[in-house]
Amino acid sequence: MGIFSRLAKLIQSNLNDLISRSEDPEKMLNQVVLDMNNQLVEAKKQVAASIADEKRLAKQFETEQGNAQEWERRAMMALRAGNEELAKEALARKREYDELAGTLKDQWTKQKAAVDQLKKALRLLSDKIEEAKRKRNILIARKKRAEAQRAIQETMSGLRDQSSFETFDRMSQKIDQLEAEAEAQSELAEEATGDSLAAKFQTLERSSGADDDLVALKRKMGLLPPEEAPAPAAPVQARVEEPAPARKSEQEEVAAALEELEAEQEAGEAKRKAGR
Repeated sequence: MGIFSRLAKLIQSNLNDLISRSEDPEKMLNQVVLDMNNQLVEAKKQVAASIADEKRLAKQFETEQGNAQEWERRAMMALRAGNEELAKEALARKREYDELAGTLKDQWTKQKAAVDQLKKALRLLSDKIEEAKRKRNILIARKKRAEAQRAIQETMSGLRDQSSFETFDRMSQKIDQLEAEAEAQSELAEEATGDSLAAKFQTLERSSGADDDLVALKRKMGLLPPEEAPAPAAPVQARVEEPAPARKSEQEEVAAALEELEAEQEAGEAKRKAGR
């Protein structure tokens, strides 16, 4: 029974010692459970040996009891033969075997009771080990939860550090400076290429579109009166345009020019004849 009390103390001391240890609790718990399982295996071997002793004593008791019965049978056989002296010797031998059988029976009874106690203690030890495994799982879960909470707290403490926000502000200012420089370079490039006027009109169109959207949103929210419907357009009388005179072809124009030239020549000749 000493082994089970030592194992129980070992389990209790190991589990309690984990609280004050600085090693990794998960590794330590796994190692303790492994050691406990190894010790349970050794305890089972010792219990099995005790059971074997109990069975051996029971078999010896049966053997000696059988020998006593055999010598009693021989004593009866000697009496039938009329030999009382031989019968007395046989009874004396039977008495020896009876005493030996009685001693073995007493030892077997005590060993059987001890084996029953060992079996019970072994079951209790096995239950304690299973309980230790469950407790190990709970402790490991608690350890992981504590580590997660610690990581969250470290992250939160880092966020509360003003230096982090100052870094964000400094980076924001730097990016603003880069954007301003990029816009300045773009304006210089537009002025150099003569596109500044087109850029101004694009800016005006964007601002005009934004103003129209703002007015439409105000009317939708009821902040401005609805837009008046446009007045009906006056009927437009259909005007039939006279067809434009067909343009003369190039050949006709050349022919007309020749006729004018011939007419001028004829008029000149007529003037010369009249002068003569």
